[in-house]
Amino acid sequence: MSISEKAGVVRLDVYVQPRASRSEVVGEHGDAVKIRLAAPPVDGAANEELLRFLAKLVGTPAGNVSIAAGESSRRKTVALTGVSLDDVQSALARAARRAE
Repeated sequence: MSISEKAGVVRLDVYVQPRASRSEVVGEHGDAVKIRLAAPPVDGAANEELLRFLAKLVGTPAGNVSIAAGESSRRKTVALTGVSLDDVQSALARAARRAE
């Protein structure tokens, strides 16, 4: 899984699957975290849902989560501030276990 921290910013590669029945972490897709999103890929709805979902998952305000690359792609790089690398890894691991 591609996740790193530099200068207080955690970067996470994600692969999104829009139009799912609910938003959830489902494991890995190559070296990215696979996330199903309960939003269509229309008018930025899936991107907004991704940011909201990740902020809630790691326990940080939504303003601390942004898309650094891949805004119009299924594969994205997300930047998170105000959280540590360990916090993000722990939250993703818990979420993946719930999805099993």
